[in-house]
Amino acid sequence: MPAETSIDPVPDSTTSALTVPPERADEIFLDGPRSRFTEFFTLLRVMRDFLRGFRTLHFVAPCVTVFGSARVKPDDPHYELARKMGAAIARLGFTVMTGGGPGIMEAANRGAKEVGGRSVGCNIELPFEQVSNAYLDLCVRLHYFFVRKALLIKYSYAFVVMPGGAGTLDELFEALTLIQNGKIKNFPIVIMGTDYWKELIGFIQKMAQRAMIDPKDSSLIFATDSVEEAIAHIRSKAIEPFGLKRVAHMRRYFPWLGERGLPGKGPAIC
Repeated sequence: MPAETSIDPVPDSTTSALTVPPERADEIFLDGPRSRFTEFFTLLRVMRDFLRGFRTLHFVAPCVTVFGSARVKPDDPHYELARKMGAAIARLGFTVMTGGGPGIMEAANRGAKEVGGRSVGCNIELPFEQVSNAYLDLCVRLHYFFVRKALLIKYSYAFVVMPGGAGTLDELFEALTLIQNGKIKNFPIVIMGTDYWKELIGFIQKMAQRAMIDPKDSSLIFATDSVEEAIAHIRSKAIEPFGLKRVAHMRRYFPWLGERGLPGKGPAIC
């Protein structure tokens, strides 16, 4: 007769359960259901992020969001390109919005600030500290990446994509997918740093050729290294179609509701 074997019983869930160390809570956010209380607490944190963002950014006026790497240094040509683009966007009347950190984000905010324009950021809490750059009129600090992405898109009429890494790709395709599927209006997406992005641009064209996307979707992206061409594209695709115009005074805000206004800096687009 075969030898008897024993199988350890499954622990009684009333006496033994797996728990998650608090410091790893965000790592398993999408790993599956947790306790009802924990899920409810997470929902409250998400709501807090959204509420803080909505109240802080409600009066920033129409924005153009600039995406790009936090690792680009001030001596990099792309830093200077982003700085010039930030200044040009501000002169056009838009508020320049970024992720609020260093690198390309700093450059775009700096360019806006240097010409007296409006400059805001949506920064993110990271395990390694990401310090907000020094060129922001307003900054909201968020816990969840997906809330940050939603806010960077929510207030913008155009998107400028500078060289960056995985996060920049994520932001680019988030905006592109929302436009492609009609979830947001047909806002222009401008890719700058064409030598850096040439393989990606070619791959998007390949997707269109293989019918993985509609051929007309490739026209949603405008690639250029010229600040003048980029601004002309934003003017024709964002200002004119949506009837934006310059206004001398911003709407009144109520601090007791958590709302924050931007310093008066001349006419803005609205």
